[in-house]
Amino acid sequence: MEIDVNYGLTDIVADRFDAGVRVGEQVAKDMIAVRIGPDLRMAIVAAPSYFAMRPEPKSPQDLVNHNCINFRQPSAGGLYAWEFEKRGRELRVRVDGQLAFNGAYQICNAARGGFGVACLLEDVVQADIAEGRLTRVLADWCPPFSGYHLYYPSRRQLSPAFALLVDALRFKGTSRSGVTFAGS
Repeated sequence: MEIDVNYGLTDIVADRFDAGVRVGEQVAKDMIAVRIGPDLRMAIVAAPSYFAMRPEPKSPQDLVNHNCINFRQPSAGGLYAWEFEKRGRELRVRVDGQLAFNGAYQICNAARGGFGVACLLEDVVQADIAEGRLTRVLADWCPPFSGYHLYYPSRRQLSPAFALLVDALRFKGTSRSGVTFAGS
């Protein structure tokens, strides 16, 4: 078994991989997708020391007045535009800052260090928020979204070993929105 971990949107067919893992909304329509985890949610965070020097943002537009820590998308080559939604209103904000990384843990370390505001998966920063190392803002603008899915080409004949792997990884639980899954 070979596992390649990166934040890029790899073409699994061209690169001759059997399968890939992406959040649900990023899986191409011609692929078979099997949910392997619960819904995810983003968290906008910064160290208390950062907010001691600046007011907390009350809306996503307020982020333009903050030093934000950017995520460089390896496959797109650009910086991630932070995505928000509230009461059906979707908003994408291109933020500025002095730092950009291509990894979540580097972004989290910079946020803990007081270097700016970060946009990270809630699961990555949950312990830091609970321990008071990070302060969360704009939570009402960050609804849950479809979690991780294992995906593979629809024309692929599954080997018995691969079929066992798919069944073992299939998410059997409840999403944050209360929807119960037996796998999809």
